[in-house]
Amino acid sequence: MKTSGRANRLFLLVLFGTLVMISPAQAAVSCHKINATGTGQDFGGGVTHANINGGGLLNGTTVGNFTVIGFSPPVASFIGTVEFTTKQATLTVTIAGILDVTTGEFSASGSVSSATGKLAGATGTLLFDGIEDLTNGSFVEDVTGVVCADLSP
Repeated sequence: MKTSGRANRLFLLVLFGTLVMISPAQAAVSCHKINATGTGQDFGGGVTHANINGGGLLNGTTVGNFTVIGFSPPVASFIGTVEFTTKQATLTVTIAGILDVTTGEFSASGSVSSATGKLAGATGTLLFDGIEDLTNGSFVEDVTGVVCADLSP
């Protein structure tokens, strides 16, 4: 009986080891709420730069590139990209939004379209709400949403 018990344990150990070896590694994807503020400058021609603070994963800077796709006074519609650059990664969001050309208020949203570095493979959606001073191009914004990524080493 003792031999049979050892044989059973050995069999189970080999079976467990085989299952561990053939099981795919599970990614440690976690989702992170983004609640950041930005201060930036509209340089004209659809190009913006901003500093992002309080954004956790997205603390750093952005470069926006936009194209106006419609105008129904006083609102301009636009599409484009916002690329976040952090110490360890980049993350690009493809967005669509509107700008009130009389008040400077804007709102845009979109999904993560690419990411590199620590955020490679990230997914998520971000919302940008803010106001631009139409006399000098400076703006402030709130950046909210969720970014999901595997942050394991």
